[in-house]
Amino acid sequence: MKKEKVSKAFYLMTIPMAILFFIFHTYPFIKGVFYSFTDWKGYGDWNFVNLRNYLHIFKDKNVISSYLFTFKFALAATIGVNILSMILACALNAKIRCKNFLKAVYFLPYMLGVLIIGYIFKYIFSNIIPMVGSSLGIEALSNNLLGTDSAWIPVLIVTIWQGLAFNTLIYLAGLQTVDTSLYEAASLDGATGLKRFLKITFPLIAPFFTINMVLSGKNYLMAFDQMMAMTNGGPGTATTTISVLIYKKGFTGGQFAYQSANAVLLFLIIIFISVLQLKVLEKREERVGE
Repeated sequence: MKKEKVSKAFYLMTIPMAILFFIFHTYPFIKGVFYSFTDWKGYGDWNFVNLRNYLHIFKDKNVISSYLFTFKFALAATIGVNILSMILACALNAKIRCKNFLKAVYFLPYMLGVLIIGYIFKYIFSNIIPMVGSSLGIEALSNNLLGTDSAWIPVLIVTIWQGLAFNTLIYLAGLQTVDTSLYEAASLDGATGLKRFLKITFPLIAPFFTINMVLSGKNYLMAFDQMMAMTNGGPGTATTTISVLIYKKGFTGGQFAYQSANAVLLFLIIIFISVLQLKVLEKREERVGE
């Protein structure tokens, strides 16, 4: 039996992209790992310091506090965006008027850049909301929320709002795969509302839930644009995620090698959490399918 020859068009499309990916992604990553074992400041000479940068990370209070905040933010954003997007997807999947129009409206925030959204809401939280709060006599809203220790909450709200679109789209795709005859059979057995969702809908869209949880967790552990646009990591270090810290200290603070080690550590943590999520959620899917 002769093997089918691969079309040359396949190589013409994939090889240039693979080369570009290696040049602009893989090679810089390898260099970053290399420099994480040095004392390079981003310029000048450098020397090998072995594991000194990695060992110092666990003693650095700024790094530890940034990791703790990043975990808190990622956990809150992941849970919030998945709960709300699942509710929204179920609502949009129902028999309602202007369904396609509403889908387009809810997907609109995802089409706008994170920085654009961030700057718009920075103005809203800094100017419009305090003005409205003052006129209504609501003290909690009379001040710029982005200038307080609770600045992460407005950022979280905006992050969840913008992330709803993509997650809702995934859940809608999952809901489209559910056989409607199952709902008809369930209604005959008296299963309606929340009970029908828990017993039929959610188990059948569990793979889509797994996808959204893993992607959300990974994305929010690397939260950067939202913080830079709305708070610049402030006030103080109240909203400094680990990605913001790496950028600030690595590129403007003369800690290129040290923050390269920090970036490698973050990369390993994200891989570990993503694999852990996949293992746990896939086991849950198997139990549901039995």
